Amino acid sequence: MRAPRLAAMILALGLALAPAARAQDAGAATLVADSVRIAGNRTLIARGNVEILYRATRLRAAGVSYDRTSGALTIEGPIVLTDDRGSVVLADSAQLSDDMRDGILTSARMVMDRQMQIAAAEMQRLGGRYTVLSRAVASSCEVCAKHPTPLWEIRARRVIHDQQERQLYFDSAQLRVAGVPIYWVPHLRMPDPTLTRATGFLMPSLVSTSRLGTGIQVPYFIRLGQSRDLTLTPFLASKDVRSLGIRYRQAFRTGEIAITGALSHDREVTGRRGWLAAEGRFSLPDGFELRFAGETISDPAYFRDYGLSDKDRLESSLVVSRTRVGEHIGGRLVHVHSIRSGEVNATLPQLSADVGWTRRLALPGLGGTATLSFESHAHRRSSDADILGRDVARGTLSAFWRRDWVGPAGILAAVETGATIDLHKISQDSTWPSQITTVTPAALVELRWPWARTDGAGNADVIEPVMQLVWSRLAQTNNVPNEDSTLIEFDEGNLFGFSRFSGADRREGGTRVNAGLQWTRQSASGWNVVASAGRVYRLSGTGQFTAASGLAGRKSDWVTALHLAAPNGTLFQGRAVFDDRLTLARGEMRLAMERDRFGLAAGWLWAEADAAENRLTDTAEWVFDGRIKLSDSWNAKALARHDYRARRTTAAALALEFVNECLRMDVTVKRSFTSSTTVQPSTSIGLSVDLLGFGNARSAGTAAGKSCRY
Repeated sequence: MRAPRLAAMILALGLALAPAARAQDAGAATLVADSVRIAGNRTLIARGNVEILYRATRLRAAGVSYDRTSGALTIEGPIVLTDDRGSVVLADSAQLSDDMRDGILTSARMVMDRQMQIAAAEMQRLGGRYTVLSRAVASSCEVCAKHPTPLWEIRARRVIHDQQERQLYFDSAQLRVAGVPIYWVPHLRMPDPTLTRATGFLMPSLVSTSRLGTGIQVPYFIRLGQSRDLTLTPFLASKDVRSLGIRYRQAFRTGEIAITGALSHDREVTGRRGWLAAEGRFSLPDGFELRFAGETISDPAYFRDYGLSDKDRLESSLVVSRTRVGEHIGGRLVHVHSIRSGEVNATLPQLSADVGWTRRLALPGLGGTATLSFESHAHRRSSDADILGRDVARGTLSAFWRRDWVGPAGILAAVETGATIDLHKISQDSTWPSQITTVTPAALVELRWPWARTDGAGNADVIEPVMQLVWSRLAQTNNVPNEDSTLIEFDEGNLFGFSRFSGADRREGGTRVNAGLQWTRQSASGWNVVASAGRVYRLSGTGQFTAASGLAGRKSDWVTALHLAAPNGTLFQGRAVFDDRLTLARGEMRLAMERDRFGLAAGWLWAEADAAENRLTDTAEWVFDGRIKLSDSWNAKALARHDYRARRTTAAALALEFVNECLRMDVTVKRSFTSSTTVQPSTSIGLSVDLLGFGNARSAGTAAGKSCRY
């Protein structure tokens, strides 16, 4: 039968008890029961499997009676109330007023957002806003017959839930771990699981380092409004260390900013130490975007001492850009400050500015695509010394046209031609002219012939030979100081094209043939293979590259690459540059295996010494990274980095993690072996514990029920 008024009243009870529920209009509801009768024209009684449905809310009880004269509403349990937000209220019985704003529930349990559950001997509703639970136990851990004691719990004489502010208040609270009391506090406030931002303390972390001693970090989060917050993180350690970390965030209608930093005092450096960083992003009119970032630090060793970062150069930037179909416009201003041992900032190009515009457009009459671009760059050194304080400005204008054809037998042909004009202005260097202009015309003809097949088993192969005949003028770029083309990367990514130089201070010239072959295979069993090899043959223009780059001489070294992915999660990536005698100039490879229970990754890097790139000795390094799932809740991770040429380990780390539906714990040990005049080797140990289920410390959904299996 349908009883709209009674159903609305009972569902009002449900809405009042549900922790995250919002007020709703009392519309039509459905009441289902084994029997419904009216006694004495004053009391409505429903008995047996009573179920009331109202929108997305469901209330089940053994019986319901309503006395119209006294306004008393009695609900017989077991009572189960659920809603679409994941909130559940369980009780043995309930006595409530007719407006549902006040009442008492006995042997009640409240499950909030499918995470936090609070059991109490008695639950009271006050004023339609507060829920008071007496002799309560709160936990987000699953309890089962095998482990009846939760992994952690908070016992309190009284718990008050403020639905409006979405806060939980504990009186005489006691934290227990595995049933053992470890902490007591007279008053405790925590956000309920539906509140993601609330002022209060966050979970502390224990930190121990050989440089700073043993200490504790206690973050305090301050909610300044809907779009702003501030986090203060005091840090105290045994070696006379006092530090305060800050993080300020604010969101705007068109963007956001974040400011992070710390102020510290310790024995390592006399006086104050610290760092400050800011970053932000804003949308500008007409599709432009603004990004900025800045960072400053008190001394070079601060990052390493406090375990913040391994960076040795600080970069501050201001970038404005816009990208549309066929067009890109951008400009940036960058300041770099080095904290690397041995570098002098006055002689580094600390301040630089770039402006660029690129446009691609189709040419209907001629066919193909034209690319027009303009770039300007300038950088300066703060030093006024001749040569050491050299400042450079450059403007570049280029125009290229490319057209592609499909010929007989699937042969792909293309031609591309154009020219680049570079105007250089040089100051504070008597060894170079003050102005240099270079014009570099270039042209190429390209042929590709893809061969494709698919066999009866579903395996697909594509073999594609590629050949380019390239000519470009040997411009007088050697008469320009080389500022941004000092590092040469010769790999499968730049085998084809006009230039292998990384910047505009050098442009590859002469006549050469770029030739290569690529094979791609996708097997029906899930194997994927991409292999390529190629080299450059020079008809003119030798002597532009060093021997260690792999591009010197009439014939370059071979550049090869192999990417292999297996269906079982194994991945191999490798590339190598070597000559005809198989002497390796550069190489790198990575092997990774990913399984449900473990993951392993190993990497190797080799680079031959090259004085032109300020690499005076060979570089050889091994990197290992691994993880293993010890159980459903325990995970271990390890990392190591070893310098093979120096025969020493440069970094190592070990981490142990425990996570289940109600607890996350991390223990990490890190060792840095790097030593210099400003940065010394150090060891750090960290411990962090999160009680999941409060606020945005969400329970691990994939780990549900682990406390019953650990």
